[in-house]
Amino acid sequence: MKSHIPNFITLLNLFSGCVAVIFALEGDMKWTAFFVCLGIFFDFFDGLLARKLNVQTALGLQLDSLADMVTSGVVPGLVLFHLLGLASPPSWETTGLLPYFGLLVTLASAYRLANFNVSTEQSDAFIGLPTPANTLLIISLPLLLEYQNSAAVTTIILNPWFLVGLTVLSCYLLNAPVKLIALKFKTWDFKTNANRYLLIILSVAFLVTFQFLGIPLILLTYILLSFISN
Repeated sequence: MKSHIPNFITLLNLFSGCVAVIFALEGDMKWTAFFVCLGIFFDFFDGLLARKLNVQTALGLQLDSLADMVTSGVVPGLVLFHLLGLASPPSWETTGLLPYFGLLVTLASAYRLANFNVSTEQSDAFIGLPTPANTLLIISLPLLLEYQNSAAVTTIILNPWFLVGLTVLSCYLLNAPVKLIALKFKTWDFKTNANRYLLIILSVAFLVTFQFLGIPLILLTYILLSFISN
């Protein structure tokens, strides 16, 4: 019976992702972000629970990636679709097509998740940027527009070339052949998990100090700490 508990949590991740898709299609980025964050919380919690209960299964691995494909694959593509639609200059002949460019992140996420499922080298570290981290970066953009808006922020985020560049960068990082820290605590020992604890402390500090602007800083710190760790 206990083997089904983590799978139930994973399904809550999938449910949250489905609700986030609905809000993203309606252009409501605030609730999209809320349900994405809820789904990512369930995504972290299901793996932690499976390890604690010692009920990790092949089914759970597949189900986890399927849920992530929605929450951290489809949703960020739709968010970029929305932002590119807002950023497209009316004079562009490609106005009707440019937003679809954002869906490349969804394709790259699918490839990354499928590769993760068949890989035997990602038990202690990720190869490529995890899809939830990439999703948090993308979902921070409409939140910055909504809650920390300024002329500079609007100019940068709603620049179509910035969004196209971010899309390309995201697709690369998701499948880049670089090792990144996996936030999987097998023990609570500080020495073993020093970089993980440091990342958590800095993440809290960035969020408190910079609010949503802290999310890109957290991602940059995550990548830098991973390189230092390697």
